Amino acid sequence: MQTKPFRIGTRGSPLALAQAYETRARLMAAHGLPEEMFEIVVLSTTGDRINDRPLTEFGGKGLFTQELEEQLLSGDLDFAVHSSKDMPTKLPDDLRLAAYLPREDFRDAFIGRTASTLTALPDGATVGSSSLRRQALIRRIRPDIDVITFRGLVDTRLRKLSEGQVDATLLAYAGLKRLAKEGVVTELLDPADFPPAPAQGAICVESRIGDARMDTLLEAINDRATYDAVSCERAFLAALDGSCRTPIAGYAVCEGDHMKFSGLILTPDGGKEHSIEVEGQREHAETLGRKAGEAVRVAAGTDFFEGWS
Repeated sequence: MQTKPFRIGTRGSPLALAQAYETRARLMAAHGLPEEMFEIVVLSTTGDRINDRPLTEFGGKGLFTQELEEQLLSGDLDFAVHSSKDMPTKLPDDLRLAAYLPREDFRDAFIGRTASTLTALPDGATVGSSSLRRQALIRRIRPDIDVITFRGLVDTRLRKLSEGQVDATLLAYAGLKRLAKEGVVTELLDPADFPPAPAQGAICVESRIGDARMDTLLEAINDRATYDAVSCERAFLAALDGSCRTPIAGYAVCEGDHMKFSGLILTPDGGKEHSIEVEGQREHAETLGRKAGEAVRVAAGTDFFEGWS
C-alpha cells in the first residue's frame, strides 16, 4: 500500500495550478484517497522565465516541459500535469502521456477592448497574440490588422489589454473557464473559421514508461474520447514536424466509434493555406491523423514550408 504522497509536478502559473488541482481532485475521487496523499510540486520552467520574446527564438514548446521531465526521469516526481497543446510531439524516450482528463471547450476566445468581435475591429487595429497559429489566422481574416507578439500569464495579458497596449487579444476559452474568467470573453470563435491548436483544451498527465503502479493510478482518470481525439491531432502535428514555429491547426471530434478530423496549415502571413478533412474509426486515431498530415505535406509541397523557421 502507498504510504508516501504521490508527487505531482506542475508549473507555477495560476492556470497550471488549476489543472494540477483538478487532476488531484479526480484522482482522489477515483481512488478514495485523501488530499494529503498527493503533493503538488511546483517547478519554474525556461518557458516561464522567458516572457518578453517569442519562444521560437529559444526552442519552442519543450521550454515548458524540460524541467518537469528531468524530475520525472530522475524519480523525484511520480507524474506531471501539462496543457496538452504545450507538449512537443516527440517525448523523452522513457516518458509517455498516460492519461487525459475530459476535454474542455477547445475554441479560441476573442477579448476586445475597442470592438466586441474580430471582424468589427477598425482598420489598423492592434491585436496581441503569442501564437503563430492565431497570428496567421487573424491575418487570414483581417490582413489590415497589426498583429504583435503578446506574451505573459492570462492576468498579465488581460492587464496589458485594459491598459490599452492592444485593441484585442485571443486566449484559449478552456483556460479562461478553468480560471473562472470566461466573463471577459466578447466573442467565441467558430472552429470552422478559426480552428484551434492541436490538443487545445485538454489536460494531459505524463509519466514514466514501465511504471505499472502509475499506470494503474492514472488509468482511472483517463478519458478515452479525449485520448483518442488528441492522439489523432498530435499525430497530424508530428507528421508535419509541428512546433511553435509552424502555424498549424487541427481538431478531432468523436461520435461513438467514429472520428472526424479537420486540419489546416498556413503560412505565417495567412496568405496561403492547405486544409484537409478526414474521418474513420476511433481505434485508428493515430493513423488517421498521421495520414492526414502526410497528405497535407505532399499537397503543400516543399516550397510552402520554406522560411517557417
